Amino acid sequence: MMAFFSGFPLLYAIVIVVTGYLQKNPELKKKLISLLPYSYAIVGTLYIGLQIRNLYPNYDFDNIKNSIFHPFLFLWASLSILFWLPLINKKTVLSLLHSLVFFFILLKDLLKSISQTPAEDKSIVRNDMKIYTDSFLLNGGVYFLTILILFFLIPLIKKLKTLRSRKIPNRY
Repeated sequence: MMAFFSGFPLLYAIVIVVTGYLQKNPELKKKLISLLPYSYAIVGTLYIGLQIRNLYPNYDFDNIKNSIFHPFLFLWASLSILFWLPLINKKTVLSLLHSLVFFFILLKDLLKSISQTPAEDKSIVRNDMKIYTDSFLLNGGVYFLTILILFFLIPLIKKLKTLRSRKIPNRY
């Protein structure tokens, strides 16, 4: 769970800071910020897909109960797919608030391990930082792909469709 959702607050902050410099193009700023909940919903969908894959081939209730160690966090993580709904994804701050639960759990674990482990054994800190980095890279990659699809791929497909729909004059 942490590897999916804990890196989103950093991505959110970076996007907000970077779009703050786009004063000349407020429409682009608004579009870039509005893509954050969609990318978060994609990450949530990937998380649920991984959980379903881990349950395969035994989908009975006992197997599900035994494989989910933290049911509250699992349900909270599963709620991330609600950001596909237009009513919820219009409020971009909700995606940040949703991800802060996982960020604070990771932060608590990190601070606890720093204060309780000896200086020579920093494997827990290294592992937490690796999880956080992987989460940020996952969220950043999904956000980049969302931008790529929205700004480049969809307009290219529309342009190709208009070119195909034009009738080619018959020269003969």
